[in-house]
Order: sequence, then C-alpha cells, then structure tokens
Amino acid sequence: MATQETKQLDNIIASRRAMLVGGGAALAALALAPAAKAATTVTTFTDADILNFALNLEYLEANFYYVAAFGCTINAPNAAAIAAGAPSAGIGIGAGTTAAGTAATTGGATMVPFAIPAVRAYATETAIEEGKHVIFLRSALGSGAVAQPAIDVSTVAFSAAASAAGIGPAFNPYSSDANFLVGAYIFEDVGVTAYHGAAPLISTTPTGKTYLQAAASILAVEAYHAGLIRTTINGLDPNNVAGYITLTQQISALRAKLSKAVAPTSPAFPTGTYGDDIPLTASGSTTYSLEGSTQPATTIVNAAQDTVIAFSRTTTQVLNIVTGGGAATAGTKATGVFFPSGLNGTFS
Repeated sequence: MATQETKQLDNIIASRRAMLVGGGAALAALALAPAAKAATTVTTFTDADILNFALNLEYLEANFYYVAAFGCTINAPNAAAIAAGAPSAGIGIGAGTTAAGTAATTGGATMVPFAIPAVRAYATETAIEEGKHVIFLRSALGSGAVAQPAIDVSTVAFSAAASAAGIGPAFNPYSSDANFLVGAYIFEDVGVTAYHGAAPLISTTPTGKTYLQAAASILAVEAYHAGLIRTTINGLDPNNVAGYITLTQQISALRAKLSKAVAPTSPAFPTGTYGDDIPLTASGSTTYSLEGSTQPATTIVNAAQDTVIAFSRTTTQVLNIVTGGGAATAGTKATGVFFPSGLNGTFS
C-alpha cells in the first residue's frame, strides 16, 4: 500500500515528467573540463548523458531493493511487489521505451526474512520509490534512455565489496534486517554524492534548469533514504555491541579510498568535500561544542563538518566505487563488482 511519502513522490514525478517532456528537444552540448573526464575519454556531453548516468545508478538501487523487499527484479514483479504498488507489467529495462532487456543477476539473493516491521516498511517503500525513479528518468529521456546494463546484486557481488572493505570473504545483505541495512548503506550515500556532483555539469538552458530541478528532487529523496538508514543502524546497535557500526565504518573507509584514487573534478567545491565520508560512530562517541558545553552528537548527516555541505563526487569517483576500482585507469571503461560489464552511456 502506498504511504503518504510515496503518494507525494507520485505527485512530484507527474509534475516533473510534464516539464521534462515539454522541453526534451532542447538539450545543449557542453565541453567537459579535462579533470572531470570519466573513465572512458569524454570530450562533450549533453544533459541527457547526465540523466542517463543517474539512470544507471537508479537501475542498480531499484533492483537491490526489489530483491530485498519482494524477492524479484524490477522487470519481473511478483505478487508481493505488485501488491505494494509496483507496475504489474514490470519496469522497462531496454533502450528507449523498450521493455525487455538484460535482467539483473541475483544469484544467492532472496527476499530478506524481516523480523523488524519498521525495517520491512522502509525496504518496501524504498523499493517502490527507487523503481519510480527509474520510471521517471526513462520517461524524461524517452527514446534516449539507455538500457539497463549488466547489473549484479548477487551475494557474490556483495561479498566482493565486503572483502575489499576488510569485512570478510562473505557478506549476505539479504540474510537479516541489520545486514540489509548495511547493504543499503553501501549505495545511498553514494547516490546523494553522485547527484550533487552532477549538478554543476547540467546546462543553464531552460531545459537544463528543468533537469536540475528534477535531479534536486530525486537527490532530496535519496538523502532521506540515506539519513533513515544511518538512523536505523544507530538505533539497532547504538553502542556497536553487535559490530554493525564497525561494518559501516569499513564501508565508509573503502568508499573514501576508492574516491580518492581518482582525481576530483572542476568546478571545485569547498575543501574537503570530494571523496570524503563521515562514518557512523557509536552512541555518544562523537561530540560537538554547543554554547560552551560538550554535547554528544550523531553522524546521521554525511556532510563536511565545517560547512555542513553534502559531499560531492564526480562521475569518475562514483564509477570507481560501484565498480570496485574499475575507473582508476583513464581511458578505460570501468567494470567490476555491481556493474561487471560497466555502465551504459557516455559516462562509463
């Protein structure tokens, strides 16, 4: 059943789609600054290329949440997904408006055996919302939408990421409420930084401004998701007794390491916002000085502490995270981990 937030998202999507379709013919090509080149050499790009980069990431997130919440992929909804609000015919994953395409790899992945109603509710709502992000972007791009690339949300892919983070040789985000949240933690903060990093690349044409407004709307929802994940993990293990905060710290460290393995982009943002990550900490272990006294603080907001501006990552830095270091070599398509054959589109 649709929640109030989901209904509000429906309204946002409907209004944004009308604006995007109305101005979809006026995409302007821009010169890409050398420092902002993706793993493959990019000399020019359009606003549509930027939205397609976002669409690749939304394909990934939507499939992960669909499997976790319902046990299916976005293109082949089961009864549970349809009952929650998924389109009965599935979400298109082919190029343009074509429905059929390459389905996500899900080996070992199953619907999470949720024991906590609040976590189940979060997974269900987020799955539907991420699916609607895919629908929204595909509708906005129309015939220019890229097909879903080969996406791997299997336990093998997550184990590879976990191994790189030093968590261990095996990790299954579908095995429990807490593991699901840790798996979601991998993606959500990256989505926020990706939309922030892409914003300065969108043109200042009327259509570009419309795209920017739409991207800002999606970024806001992704930030809600990221904050909720951090809040819930802190709530489940506030003192790190079970070690889940340690797991998130290891993930944060890996994301920062992969981000900093490639050059930041231009235009520059405030010092310290590129490639950084504020990991979760045990309850009371982080403090702020407020009105002359020291107060315990959370790390729910993943932002630069001096400016409280959300972190930003370039397309190359994001690629390097989701492919496990595949974007570190300039001029080579980034492949690996969640995108074993790379992304589709200009930024790949």
